[in-house]
Amino acid sequence: MRRLPVIVGALALLLSACAHVNSSHPSTALRMTTTALRMTRGKIRVATTISTLNSFVQGVGGEYVSVKNIVPIGASPETFAPAPQDVATVADADVLVENGAGLETWLDRLLRDAGKPGLRVVVCAQGLLVKYLNPHLWMDPVFAKQYVAKIRDALIAADPAHSEAYRRNAASYDRRLDDLIGQIRRQIATVPPSHRYMIVFHNAWQYYNDRFGITTLGFVERNPGQEPNPQQVAQLIDLAKQHHVHGVFSEPEYSPKILYAIAQGAGISVVEDLYDDSVGTDPRVANYIAMLTYDTNVIVHALK
Repeated sequence: MRRLPVIVGALALLLSACAHVNSSHPSTALRMTTTALRMTRGKIRVATTISTLNSFVQGVGGEYVSVKNIVPIGASPETFAPAPQDVATVADADVLVENGAGLETWLDRLLRDAGKPGLRVVVCAQGLLVKYLNPHLWMDPVFAKQYVAKIRDALIAADPAHSEAYRRNAASYDRRLDDLIGQIRRQIATVPPSHRYMIVFHNAWQYYNDRFGITTLGFVERNPGQEPNPQQVAQLIDLAKQHHVHGVFSEPEYSPKILYAIAQGAGISVVEDLYDDSVGTDPRVANYIAMLTYDTNVIVHALK
């Protein structure tokens, strides 16, 4: 009760100041009102479909965003089934960032159930050339720059008061991506051209390989959740032998059983610790740039 006069006085002073600004500079008053509402409400709430996209949102949004991904780390977005808590995540979001290109086939229903009016949806792969019906465009860091640009524009639209910060952060992230691209090219250049072949579990590496001069000879899982038949396994073994492939590559979330059958038949090694659909809890792959840096080190070591 002792604080009541102080609070009332502070509110009166604030209203007086706003009224003064409103009468002389309407646009300034609108910006002040928007900023005040944002401070009251807190950070922009962003939901991402996969944790790999978190890095782009955090890189652009910085201190002004709160990010939560829907697909758990280590789970496959192609075979994911939303749970009740995922409805709550979408319902609470101001912005939703998805990859698109057919990756999140479960998302449309989730948006119908939980998407609120005014939710800004960013489809990162929209407008990019999708090859082989393959949605993993973010694995090419050149395309990742387009993801960053789309996220920047969405955050500016949702929170124009911090537009300069979003532009500045996006430009800084682009420079980091440029450095990453140069670093990967230098590392791949150390691999003899005759060794630049990969057989992978599922075709998440096509865009990365196309960008950096590696040939994807084949992949084990042609469709999500569909194991190859014996004839397809035999074909992969023949390809590995013909091209002297050094290893067959996979990610930790997939069973290595078939990989070891191929590796044994071809006399090659199994590399089962690459990351693509989600960043890992390991600090070495805690964000997008760290993930591709780590993956490149693993790939180059295996191919050489």
